[in-house]
Amino acid sequence: MTTDPRIELQQASLRVTRPRLAVLEVLGDEPHLDTDTIIGRVREKHGSVSHQAVYDVLRALTSAGLVRRIQPAGSNARYEARVGDNHHHAVCRSCGDIVDVECAVGHAPCLTAPGGHGFVVDEAEVVYWGTCSACAALAT
Repeated sequence: MTTDPRIELQQASLRVTRPRLAVLEVLGDEPHLDTDTIIGRVREKHGSVSHQAVYDVLRALTSAGLVRRIQPAGSNARYEARVGDNHHHAVCRSCGDIVDVECAVGHAPCLTAPGGHGFVVDEAEVVYWGTCSACAALAT
C-alpha cells in the first residue's frame, strides 16, 4: 500500500477502526488472500478479532473501492489491496497460486468490448489459467 491507510479510510468516508487498519495492513503485505487466511494473519499481528468483524470489514472496504474481491472459478473469494488499475490475474491449476498480470496490450484495451452490445464497460476481468513454474518443475 503506497499511502497511509488511515487517510485512505477517511477519504473513503469510513471510520478508522483497528479491524479495518489490520485488514488493510495484511492485504498490503500479501495480496490474493482468502478470508480465513486474512482472519489468521490479523489475529497473529493484532490479537483477537471475530470472523464476522473481518467479513464486515472486507465488505465495507470492497464497497468503498479500497479492496478488490476476485473469485476465480472453483476457488474461494480472494482479496487484494491493488485497486484502480486494469490488471488481471494468472491462476495455477495445480496449486491455486494467483499472480498479478498487467493488461495484455497497452492501456486498458480490454475496456473496449467488440460489438459493445450497448454496454458502457468500466471494468474488465481477465483470468489466465495455467501451471506456475514451481508446479511445472515438479511435473518434470
